[in-house]
Amino acid sequence: MPDRTAALMPGATIGILGGGQLGRMIALAAEAMGYRCHVFCQDSDDPAAQVCAAATVAPFDDGDALDAFAAAIDIATLEFENLPVAAVERIARTVPVRPGAAVLTVAQDRMREKNFATGIGVGTAPYAAIPDATALESAVARIGTPAILKTCRLGYDGKGQVRIEAGTDLAGAWTESGAGPATGGAILEGFVAFEREVSVIVARGTDGATAAFVPVENRHANHILSETIAPAVLAPSVAGAAVDMATRLAEALDIVGLLAVEMFVTADGAVLMNEMAPRPHNSGHWTIDACVTSQFTQLVRAVCGLPLGDPARHADARMLNLLGDTSADWPGWFADPAAHLHLYGKREARAGRKMGHVTWLLPKSE
Repeated sequence: MPDRTAALMPGATIGILGGGQLGRMIALAAEAMGYRCHVFCQDSDDPAAQVCAAATVAPFDDGDALDAFAAAIDIATLEFENLPVAAVERIARTVPVRPGAAVLTVAQDRMREKNFATGIGVGTAPYAAIPDATALESAVARIGTPAILKTCRLGYDGKGQVRIEAGTDLAGAWTESGAGPATGGAILEGFVAFEREVSVIVARGTDGATAAFVPVENRHANHILSETIAPAVLAPSVAGAAVDMATRLAEALDIVGLLAVEMFVTADGAVLMNEMAPRPHNSGHWTIDACVTSQFTQLVRAVCGLPLGDPARHADARMLNLLGDTSADWPGWFADPAAHLHLYGKREARAGRKMGHVTWLLPKSE
């Protein structure tokens, strides 16, 4: 077994669990630094598989494939958190996986995530566990309306979420959410009257060092990130509180890699955690073009045991997600000399599917 404490030098092979666009951009950053990448994915034409030196195409419960993958790499990281924990644990018998199974156990379950955050003093919206449909009525009476019913597991980009208003048919809302044993039940979250939604991405290395990108403002359409503005316009004290929250969570999780924390900022300047993801994040794509070190390069540095890079921006930025058929407008984006266009190599455009993004750089503000 390799030395798990030594820095991994260029020329080594990084295994990437997940073949989507985040895996693709991790691989592009890693290979620019001299590493080889081997992706474990579900389709040979996945975005990451198109750019990696090698690909293992198999289900995540295929033990033989996982063992062969682990034997072919020097370290592993992940591009999404909804991986089977058992698969991560199996790979970790052979090589380090960063972040590891313990982090995923928290990040995969909204109830555990909220309990973890409040356990270290991080503020959140009021919430309650909803193990089954019968528990929903009393929770709504306690938390009030409006509120959001979310599955504990397997929900993202608005999937598995239902808004609860006064008079909502609660049995119907439970059914609509898709909650059940497979999702670990659900969580009811009180609605936060926020002024804006922001996120902070913080890196943490093997030595415990941390480095955070500036807080950014996120604007959503149909629960999917549509636009990111970097930096968010916040009072210095609020921006500092947001960075401190993300850093505290990363340290408490003992994460090695990246942690993205989505937050609500209220009119009185309070910062409340909404969700977190232990991986690169859509709201950090602007860092590719606007920062000294992108979120993807920073991830590679962190998981390989290298010193963290400088997260400072050399420009402000506006990033637009290309969702569904909007990616077909690529000739227009290429015609804009100021547009930095990134397409993900996905063949089929579906409503809400992330097909690429465009970033525009602006003069750096103070």
